[in-house]
Amino acid sequence: MTDTTSHTEDSHAHGYITDKDRYLNRLKRIEGQARGIRTMVEDERYCIDILTQISALTSALDTVALGLLDDHLRHCVVDAARAGGVEAETKLAEASQAIARLVR
Repeated sequence: MTDTTSHTEDSHAHGYITDKDRYLNRLKRIEGQARGIRTMVEDERYCIDILTQISALTSALDTVALGLLDDHLRHCVVDAARAGGVEAETKLAEASQAIARLVR
C-alpha cells in the first residue's frame, strides 16, 4: 500500500503548508493512539476494545489523508490545470491515483 515514488518540487510550496502545524499535531496524536493500541495488545486487553481503538485510528488517518488530498486538489492540481499541458495531465493522473488508493 506504500507508494515508493517520490515527487519533490523544491521550488513550489505545497498546498498544505499553511496547515502544516495542524497536520503535525494531528499526526502526533495519531502516533500516540498507535502506541496506545500496542500497549493494549501487550496488556492483553479485550479484543473489541482494541478494535474500537483501531477504528478511531483509521478514522484519524482518513481525516489527515482527505485534508491533504483537498489541499492538493485546491493548490497543486488547480495551479497545474491553469498552466495546462503535460503538467496538468500529470497532476490530474496523480490525484486520480491517490483517490483510488484511498478508497481501496
